[in-house]
Amino acid sequence: MKKHTLLCVFILCATSSFSQVLKKKKVEPYTGFFNFYYEEQQDKIYLEVANLDEEFLYVNSLASGIGSNDIGLDRGQLGSERLVKFKKAGHKLLLVQPNQNFRAITDNALEKKSIEQAFATSVLFGFKIEDTINGNYVIDLTPFLMQDTHGVVDRLKAQNEGTYKLDLSKSALSLERTKAFPKNVEFEALLTFDGEPKGQNIKSVTPTASLVSVIQHHSFIQLPDANYKPRTFDPGSGAISISYMDYATPIEDPIVKRFAIRHRLEKKNPELPMSEAVEPIIYYLDPGTPEPVRTALLEGGRWWNEAYEAIGFKNAFQVKMLPEDADPMDCRYNVIQWVHRSTRGWSYGASVVDPRTGEIIKGHVSLGSLRIRQDFMIAQALLNQPFATYDTNNEPMLQMALSRIRQLSAHEIGHTLGFAHNFAASSTADASVMDYPHPKMTLKDGEISLDHAYTDGIGIWDKTTVAYSYSEFNQDTDEQEALREILKSAQEQGLRFISDTDARATGGAHAYAHLWDNGTSASDELDRVIKVRAQAIANFSKDNIRTYEPYSVLEDVFVPLYFFHRYQAEATTKLVGGLDYNYAVKGDDQLISKVLEVNLQKEALETLMLTISAETLAIPKEKLNLFPPRAFGYGKTRESFSGKTGVSFDALSASETASDMVLELLLIPQRANRLVQQKSLDPKQLGLEEVFQQLIKNSFEKTHKDAYYNEVQQSINVTVLKYIMNLAVSDAAIFQVQAQANTAINEISKILKDKKYVAPVYAAQYERLILQLREHPENFKLETAPRIPDGSPIGTDVCNYNSN
Repeated sequence: MKKHTLLCVFILCATSSFSQVLKKKKVEPYTGFFNFYYEEQQDKIYLEVANLDEEFLYVNSLASGIGSNDIGLDRGQLGSERLVKFKKAGHKLLLVQPNQNFRAITDNALEKKSIEQAFATSVLFGFKIEDTINGNYVIDLTPFLMQDTHGVVDRLKAQNEGTYKLDLSKSALSLERTKAFPKNVEFEALLTFDGEPKGQNIKSVTPTASLVSVIQHHSFIQLPDANYKPRTFDPGSGAISISYMDYATPIEDPIVKRFAIRHRLEKKNPELPMSEAVEPIIYYLDPGTPEPVRTALLEGGRWWNEAYEAIGFKNAFQVKMLPEDADPMDCRYNVIQWVHRSTRGWSYGASVVDPRTGEIIKGHVSLGSLRIRQDFMIAQALLNQPFATYDTNNEPMLQMALSRIRQLSAHEIGHTLGFAHNFAASSTADASVMDYPHPKMTLKDGEISLDHAYTDGIGIWDKTTVAYSYSEFNQDTDEQEALREILKSAQEQGLRFISDTDARATGGAHAYAHLWDNGTSASDELDRVIKVRAQAIANFSKDNIRTYEPYSVLEDVFVPLYFFHRYQAEATTKLVGGLDYNYAVKGDDQLISKVLEVNLQKEALETLMLTISAETLAIPKEKLNLFPPRAFGYGKTRESFSGKTGVSFDALSASETASDMVLELLLIPQRANRLVQQKSLDPKQLGLEEVFQQLIKNSFEKTHKDAYYNEVQQSINVTVLKYIMNLAVSDAAIFQVQAQANTAINEISKILKDKKYVAPVYAAQYERLILQLREHPENFKLETAPRIPDGSPIGTDVCNYNSN
């Protein structure tokens, strides 16, 4: 007993002594949600922990980026959010992340405990208790902040950019945006990574590629109060959702709970049909955004207020400039950041979400600054000699680019409001800004107009999804029934919601949901787009660039024009073997699923034949002289044509690439498998055999008097053959597909032996390829066409949304 008493006295004295030492340090105090102290001499931050076992949000992010779209580490990029708490263990504090995926929402404490014990938690860090102040524990937070929490090392390695490690000798805390507020505290650290660079991307964006320095940001955020009411998720609502398993659920009810993510929005006067909000949703624009982009982003973002007014909220959604003294990484601000990269790329909207309820705490939009330049270039290519008279004729192109930026602002903000892509919206009068828009051009008397390239304002679907997620109902209203009525009304108006996976050309099969398409009929619009493209190519001249610009620039301007039909063709391929379906639920009376009508599939296939026609793909001879070898200092980039003729422009490779981009999608094994199945269920339907017949008819059974066109035809033919051969040996193709592909190859062999369409010299080479396949199918390798330049009309092929 005496020894125990002496030990307690010793511990108390030691604690008291250390407390005096801490007080003697030269520290700068910060008072807020957590109090903390900065010691300049040691470059340390000491955190004061007042309430053990009290949950809060921890969010890591990237305050400064690397500047490469391919690497994907951008300024302002949000990382993960975690529900955490401090827990005492001996003379340590542990930062513990409870498991939010598995819960028991019940008053039965032992039942809750059983779930906590059944699934693992994660201890994010352990801190030695350094001091106590007024009963609160003080820990050294510095080692926690000086970690690669954002995963820069892993990302660089995954992207094959090199092997790096954190160099603490070249790292330090960053105080510029280390701040304390009543409901959140913010910390930053400048981290330097030392390594051996291997990839060209990291070498192109860093001054010394072996040393990569970025600022990582950490936020401790007070959780919202318990007054937020989660909203049930419906797969047809267009909302992004969170989900978890609730083991306290009665056996007869679904154990998985799904809720829409959304901002908290309440009326000041709920009894009135129109009321201001208790707290409006305000987004703040990065002051570093230049004009006229700044004004366009503000205008486009503000479109959303119309949807909130439609459900009775007055001025509840606002977009303002970020105050000069505000920090975009501060969780109190929803922000729109203008992000720079060395190459154009996607934009995205991310959100910090309360994992308990789905309440959005912070929306964070990142807009790539180079995207607007691509839209400008598309317009520059499409217009008839825009610089024929004077070199400052920028206004037509600029206005089209700005109209797209307005829509992009609304689109990415939409993600941070809780809304998913709706890629079926373009089939119903441009019903949503949450679709990907392709510029719509009108053609009249040989002239192309940009006047209505992009729509202005949100669409009717956007009002529907806002109504579902944000409508406030009276206490005597059955909320679930009211929500069902919102979706039923949309259904009666012909509105549809189909999102990402179903719209992608590689794996999707939906006949009306596509990326970057227009029109109610994908094939009709493709036919129209091909006509616009042909006219624009006919008009194309040296006057599509400014005086004294190298002709290498003219070649780059021609790229988006030559591939202008790219995404409408992708949409049309999905009609072949396509399906029509909804995210139907029992009782909503929607179409569940059906195979697309045979006439629509056949029309689509017939229109697709235009995209592998030499007449469509052959660049006019008189245009080829506009593209000399690249000028000194203007080398090829990833957005240039690829070829195999050395320094000269390769017109044949361009046609091969263009045919490849269609045939790769038309003849993917999954589509071929579907075609076999749908033909077996309905003999009147389009089958794989008919697809092969059409392809052969429009390739190996075509010849041209013009030698140039004949060479373009061979580029198309070899592409047709290689994709049919791929189906014959692909493990992803079912037996029946392989059999029909081999039959099609036999048909091609017969045509080659006939020598009616294909010159003997080429027929012999095709036969050699077929013979190699016959003798050694295991050695077949799908040869890639010359690389297609970077895609999507305004960026690479995706815009991301992330609810973290």
